[in-house]
Amino acid sequence: MAEGPSILVIGPRWVGDMVMAQTLFIALKELHPDAAIDVMAPAWAAPLVGRMPEVRARIDAPFSRNKLELGLRWRTGRALKGRYDQAFVMQGSWKSALVPFFAGIPRRTGHRREMRYGLVNDIVPLPESLKRKTAEAFFGLAGGGSFRPPRLSVDATNQRAQLARHGLTKGNFAALMPGAEFGPAKRWPSEQYADFARRLLAEGLQVALFGSANDRPVTSEIAALAPGAVDLAGSTRLEDAIDLLASARLALSNDSGLMHVAAAVGTPVVAVYGSTSPKNTPPLSERRELVWLGLDCSPCHKRICPLGHLDCLNKLDVDRVFAAAQRLMQASP
Repeated sequence: MAEGPSILVIGPRWVGDMVMAQTLFIALKELHPDAAIDVMAPAWAAPLVGRMPEVRARIDAPFSRNKLELGLRWRTGRALKGRYDQAFVMQGSWKSALVPFFAGIPRRTGHRREMRYGLVNDIVPLPESLKRKTAEAFFGLAGGGSFRPPRLSVDATNQRAQLARHGLTKGNFAALMPGAEFGPAKRWPSEQYADFARRLLAEGLQVALFGSANDRPVTSEIAALAPGAVDLAGSTRLEDAIDLLASARLALSNDSGLMHVAAAVGTPVVAVYGSTSPKNTPPLSERRELVWLGLDCSPCHKRICPLGHLDCLNKLDVDRVFAAAQRLMQASP
């Protein structure tokens, strides 16, 4: 066992949340410099966790999102028995607290959430004001330390290879992330993204579209409306996206996981908000512009606009977003 405490973290299941989870890891290492921190997370999270110097290792979380899989959780927990002094359960579900319980970890820290008394034996209060402020809520689990924004490391060798592969020049392209796994109520319309891209292209800046394979219908539409934009959706690994985003001059994004990645590698970010609020999950960077109309019906936190008009994003004009981008680029020439 390491000189400091051995800690198991049950990590989040979304890209943005996993990035924001680093606020907890940083605080834990500040409080316990010799701590060994392992993060239990799905395979997709390996590139993110691997870029966090505070983490010793990733432990695979082989569980389905909507299934209890009690036997699998019991076996996974028993295989970890005797290895850890403390566990932090970052997810809010009852089942997410089972592995540390089955592992017999003495101190199991988390928010109460789904009535997890016993499973979580070190309950940290979660004020109502922080329930949607994900990064602050995660940090609060540490019980001390300094709140510091996420900072992902960059692989310079892979970065050069990816820039060459996609014909991009470091510092001379904008990264556009028009998708949002949460749902369409977070997505600024494709026509506006395309208009924004054409303006950048006219100024001599390259444009690259990022996203998962699920975002291809959106990115292909934008690419068709903005000839010259490079559509990378579904064609880059997460680690490649991290390194490419670190080399962009600017990022424009909906409230999404890649928005948090871009901020965590130090790229200036223009973040567009609709059904969610920039007060809750902003990109954790000083080099940012938050664009939000703040209509009476927003934030509704719905996946699909309940009123059927999506005014919070449809009425957000390109001039306003482009002006925000220009301010950032002028501040970071």
